[in-house]
Parts: sequence; structure tokens; C-alpha cells
Amino acid sequence: MCLEVDTCSGSGTDDGAQVMTAKTSRTRKDSGRNGTLEVPLRNHAERALSDYFSNLNGHKPAHLYDLVLREVEEPLFRAVLDYSSGNQCRAAAILGINRGTLRKKLRQFGLSG
Repeated sequence: MCLEVDTCSGSGTDDGAQVMTAKTSRTRKDSGRNGTLEVPLRNHAERALSDYFSNLNGHKPAHLYDLVLREVEEPLFRAVLDYSSGNQCRAAAILGINRGTLRKKLRQFGLSG
């Protein structure tokens, strides 16, 4: 795993806040099955989707993409905002979006930063 420092610029902060981002190689020799590095978030998502399909009880899934986005997006924004101590510049940098998009999403979910 490689850590990279990114500076939040052009977003209205005077402190030049630094954000650490992690880049993970998916083809390391010390990795999990099939030569891929184990990524816990991916494992949780796969497990949740597997459970979802197992519990359909004969019902056919529909609009799964929209369902997953609705279920994941708000907790994602909550967690990142909490992790960044409410600093929207840092939260936007962590998410890889601009602050305008972050603010729009925060309004959409009724969150404040």
C-alpha cells in the first residue's frame, strides 16, 4: 500500500489542509486468493450482496444498482464527514469529489458539515 499526501487547494481554506489517500495494488505476491490483495471493504460488500441474494425468498431483484447506491452513499458521507471532523475540504478530497458536489449531497441527505 502506498500513502500519498494531497493538498486541498482552491476550495476556500487558508490552511492548505493535507489529506492522506491510500493506493492499493491488486496484484501483489503476498495477496489473497487469485493473486488479488484482500480489500476489507470489498469483502464486506460482496458478503452483503451475497446475503441479499440469499434472502430474496423467490423474489426477483430489480434496480439493484440504485438500491446499493441508496444504501451505501449516506453512510459513506456520514463516515467520511466524521473522519474529517466536519472539514468539508478534507471530506471532499477523501471522496475524490469537489466541495460543491459534497455540499449538494450533504443537503440531499440532511447532513451538515
